[in-house]
Amino acid sequence: MPVPVPRQRETTAEASGQAVLHTAGTTTTATATATATATAPPHTSPLTLLVIEDDPAGGLTVPEILDSDGHRIRLRTARNLVEAERLLTPDVHCILLDLSLPETSPRATATATATATATAVDQLAILRQVLRLAPRHAVLVLTSEADAERAAEAVRVGAQDFLFRDELDGRLLSRAIRYAVERKRADIAQYKLAESKLRAQENARLERGLLPTPLLEGSDLRFAARYRPGRSRALLGGDFYDAVRTPDGTVHAMIGDVCGHGPDEAALGVELRIAWRALTLAGLCGDDLLATLQEVLEVERPCEEIFATLCTVDISPDGRHAGLCLAGHPAPLVSRPGRPARLLPYENSGPALGLLPRARWPRRQVELGGTWSLMLYTDGLIEGRIGEGKERLGQDGMVEMINRHLDRGLSGEGLLEASVTEARRLNGGELTDDVAVVLLSRAEA
Repeated sequence: MPVPVPRQRETTAEASGQAVLHTAGTTTTATATATATATAPPHTSPLTLLVIEDDPAGGLTVPEILDSDGHRIRLRTARNLVEAERLLTPDVHCILLDLSLPETSPRATATATATATATAVDQLAILRQVLRLAPRHAVLVLTSEADAERAAEAVRVGAQDFLFRDELDGRLLSRAIRYAVERKRADIAQYKLAESKLRAQENARLERGLLPTPLLEGSDLRFAARYRPGRSRALLGGDFYDAVRTPDGTVHAMIGDVCGHGPDEAALGVELRIAWRALTLAGLCGDDLLATLQEVLEVERPCEEIFATLCTVDISPDGRHAGLCLAGHPAPLVSRPGRPARLLPYENSGPALGLLPRARWPRRQVELGGTWSLMLYTDGLIEGRIGEGKERLGQDGMVEMINRHLDRGLSGEGLLEASVTEARRLNGGELTDDVAVVLLSRAEA
């Protein structure tokens, strides 16, 4: 039988756009901000409230609760957390939790003595369980007027608001539910925004390490590069590159790709790039350099499944010859005046770094000539799809694409930008993998 409920005193602060509820001398703000309330989207379907209390027959007895559009708010009732978890379907918008509910999770039932001791220490243990069970749902707590301090603590723990059992009526509960739902939505949106900003800052920091300033002072080679993260995951991948000129006039360039996507892989890529630069400036080259980089990778990688592909070239001081080493990486592409671009030989390439202990990486000598362009790239450029089918661009498709752009007279930055843009267009949107492309060019006087 319904228990008579005293009429709730309420005041609307129209000037600030906030509705303030006065319950037993305690004032609580019913909205997080006036803006959030004013811009809240209208509900397209009735709200659903899940009530968790141990005595449904003698507890909440409001006969009808209406939302802002006059629709009746649907009620579900659970006597414990086991039932609540079963009833917590996606269409539930808000939870009303009776703080007097005993802790009745399966684990708590199996260890009743330990639970009783824990509850004595933490009177909000049941609320913490509900928040873990429903992290994306608005939660209101119901308690007695004598427990005002615990009710306020419940809000600090994570509840959207509290209500006093003896001062509850349908109108107050209806409004509290609406505001709790909108506050929770605003909190989630704010959390996602903060998370997005932190991810952007982390990505920017990692990109600064992945995309270095080449050390080519004194060289007659022209350098261009493009890097495009795989934005479909909004995470940075492990693509990296670098180029330096050693005191003997040799220009060394490399490009690499750590398998996987995310900050850990990107950080490992930064470490490998820095190690490559330091070892190159110290005089290492070819097989000795790659063997040392494999040792670095084996020490720094988070698990043994992580590996990295790498392509290194060392161009002689006269610019007419180059040494090429491939560690499981796609072969570079070379173009010369009056000839179509083609891939450099890759038959004797070695395995990716981190796959085989004591592996070897043969160094192949390549004739470049007087005027040429050498393009190094990661597999993100060639693994994009063509149209709606499963066919991928591949190395042959990339060579054809580059030749079309060369026929148009493109070179340098323009050639790289046009190539990455076309690969994205052929894929029908952003490429799923990160793309790094480096172009070294020489024009004989």
